[in-house]
Amino acid sequence: MSISAAHASAFYREVIEHQEVWTVRDQNGFPAPEGSDGHRTMPFWSLLSRAERVITSIPAYRDFEVVSLPLERWTEDWLPGLDRDGILVGLNWSGPRATGFDVPAQVVADTLETLETLGTETN
Repeated sequence: MSISAAHASAFYREVIEHQEVWTVRDQNGFPAPEGSDGHRTMPFWSLLSRAERVITSIPAYRDFEVVSLPLERWTEDWLPGLDRDGILVGLNWSGPRATGFDVPAQVVADTLETLETLGTETN
């Protein structure tokens, strides 16, 4: 499993466990940088420490602050809006260039729903 795949897997597991998602913003709002493929992606992290690590270690993110979002609000409000706007979801970006898996918002919503359903069936 690649590092990006491991971070994506951890993203789903940790947001379900903690019921919280983290992102960053500055005075201009929430970042959605354009990738080399022309798609915009908004980054999200599953733990405060993951988001803080990006802010403290990557110069382009030093002026950002970490923002917490309840998972229910994120799945009901944010994901549909990102999907409508064609913005991908960056899952637990990390490393010197803050990269990772960029996934369509509807895929993230479907994956969370499936994993939450499986989790309640096994409990």
